[in-house]
Amino acid sequence: MAGQSADGESEKAVLLACLQQNRDDLLWKLEGLREVDKRRPMTPTGTNLLGLVKHLAGLEYSYLGEVFGRPAPEPLSWVDDGSIWDGADMWATPEESSEYIVGLYRRACAHADQTVAAVEITDIGTVPWWPEGRREATLRRLIVRMVGETARHAGHADVVRELIDGSIGGSRDNSNLPFEGDQEQWQAYVARVRDAATTFDDASQGDQ
Repeated sequence: MAGQSADGESEKAVLLACLQQNRDDLLWKLEGLREVDKRRPMTPTGTNLLGLVKHLAGLEYSYLGEVFGRPAPEPLSWVDDGSIWDGADMWATPEESSEYIVGLYRRACAHADQTVAAVEITDIGTVPWWPEGRREATLRRLIVRMVGETARHAGHADVVRELIDGSIGGSRDNSNLPFEGDQEQWQAYVARVRDAATTFDDASQGDQ
């Protein structure tokens, strides 16, 4: 049957499960942090945890909402005033609490899930901010887009959290790490990686 896997699970269910796992992994990276640590830029380009969540909230409302005639039911000031194109969706203002940003994201995800439930996987929506002539996309394509977007930014959050306080791990249920909390093993591992890089560089210099 079209839209179902070999075990009978619907394609929508498979894609949404992947998306939801990425959503959960992203939010997990905010747990246990001070408010300032959720906000402060941790890379030369300003990447910060709440900004990643705020950005993805807008994408959920857009790709899995507005594109199919279901715009966000709440105002997004950075969209309304156009400042999104200056990066205003990538950081939290002093007036935007972490509770607001996380709540916004959860509401956007719920709105997106309702869209997915109401629209056929092959139905076509229009993405008005894409180049003219290439604005049509199926629901399938846009769920996959959101899986990719969320996985990418959850990866950013993973690195940012490690830079903040050293916390690591893939998800709450599965760290996906070779060493669990053993600093000596990690130090030896990093030294091995560093030595390999140095050895390669020395060898490549000798070949020139």
